[in-house]
Amino acid sequence: MADYDVIVVGAGNAAFAAAVSAKENGAGRVVVLEKAPKQQRGGNTHFSGAIFRFFFDKVSELDRFVPAAEQEYPGFHAGVPTYPKEAFREDLMRVTDGRSDPELSAILIDQSYDTTCWLQDVGRMQFELAKSVMGIKVGDQIKWPKGAIVRTVHEGVGLSNTWFKTAEDMGIEIRYEAHVLQLTQNESGRVSGVVVRGPDGLATLGAKAVILASGGFETNPAWRTHYLGQEWGHAKVRGSNFNYGDGLKMALDIGAMPWGHWGGCHATPIVADAPDYGKRELTDKTNRLSYPYGVMINVEGRRWIDEAADFQSFTYAKYGGLILRQPRSLVYQIFDSKAMHLLEPRYSTSEPFRSDTLEGLVKQLNVDHAQAMKTLNAYNAACERGGPFNPAVLDGLHTEGIAPAKTNWAQKLDKPPFVSWAVTGGITFTFGGIRINKDAQVMSTGWRPIPGLYTCGEMVGGLFHHNYPLGTGLMSGAVFGRIAGRAAARS
Repeated sequence: MADYDVIVVGAGNAAFAAAVSAKENGAGRVVVLEKAPKQQRGGNTHFSGAIFRFFFDKVSELDRFVPAAEQEYPGFHAGVPTYPKEAFREDLMRVTDGRSDPELSAILIDQSYDTTCWLQDVGRMQFELAKSVMGIKVGDQIKWPKGAIVRTVHEGVGLSNTWFKTAEDMGIEIRYEAHVLQLTQNESGRVSGVVVRGPDGLATLGAKAVILASGGFETNPAWRTHYLGQEWGHAKVRGSNFNYGDGLKMALDIGAMPWGHWGGCHATPIVADAPDYGKRELTDKTNRLSYPYGVMINVEGRRWIDEAADFQSFTYAKYGGLILRQPRSLVYQIFDSKAMHLLEPRYSTSEPFRSDTLEGLVKQLNVDHAQAMKTLNAYNAACERGGPFNPAVLDGLHTEGIAPAKTNWAQKLDKPPFVSWAVTGGITFTFGGIRINKDAQVMSTGWRPIPGLYTCGEMVGGLFHHNYPLGTGLMSGAVFGRIAGRAAARS
């Protein structure tokens, strides 16, 4: 007799979606194996902003998640753009250069709203508007972007803690310091359990099904260098320091099919003096994502990208990696006082450089001062074509005659005081994973499912290539975790 009906490896959002779903669908004995000690539990979920992107055809469909929104923000229902499936699909395909796996992306999109309802009803999540990150104040109104406006209360900390409590209340066992080393198989080739190292040594645990939900390889410098490139060897890790790709290696060792963009990852602009690994008390507060309303220069004193090609929710996961490729993996974000009210609150967690003149500001930065002034003067001269300025839409206020252009929100830097934050790129999770089918079964390189093995979360390959839309990672973890748990319970 197997020790468990379902073993779940990992303890983040996807892992608990899988464990709770397995229990809900009849699995009697479910265990979650968390590699970290209890005080460091939760994987990347703890560090997340906990925004979930899902489709909705009517704004009233948000009421179940944020019933007080209209009272708190009069005009909310009239001002929020709907987000039908077609818009979600267009956003996902646009930012991934059309490469997102068509079958998996359809499942993700089609099940996103219902799964968010399930998170609330079964996962017992509480939601709120993500005002501090996504709300944009224009006059007396808060303007909301498309799709990604709802998050769990207390962000990733609340999301993680709620999952643990829900699982415990359902009778799901949680083991800490349980480092899973390999999968076991029976004579037929079916996955039959795992080998785990715990505080008391090695043990083999049997199960009818195993769900791998232990994240990508973002913490592993050897794999980062091999798959992503040399500049990633010293990248700062925004989240957990336990994600070394263990689950990926276990699956590949028994013939799982690599899938997706193994040379790609989610990496965001973060403050340059952020710690090498995520600090639990800071969670995601090292992010610096208001760059569309300012200018970014590198240490050579040059602008190197269109800061405002799109809303930051569609560029930030890509721009972090592009920052790492700049000299010394360092750039400076520069703003004047006109933009200060637009900066998200996370900027307040570190002090910027300040000056009443642009020249005085530049002299404080570790850049080529002469070239930086030349760049900024040229930018100011090229600014404010089109418009008018409107931070709530792609306003077309652009530059002319300079390269790279700035295509939106191109205001002059002309109103003191001037401020600047030094930023680098911080890796969040990797895009390369393994192939699954519609039931979240792991596929082998023989194009057949590996019996008894499922995966979800960051380990799923094929959804994200080059970039991703904010709020889609947690949504994917919940959607495919729910699917994996249900399928594993019935296998």
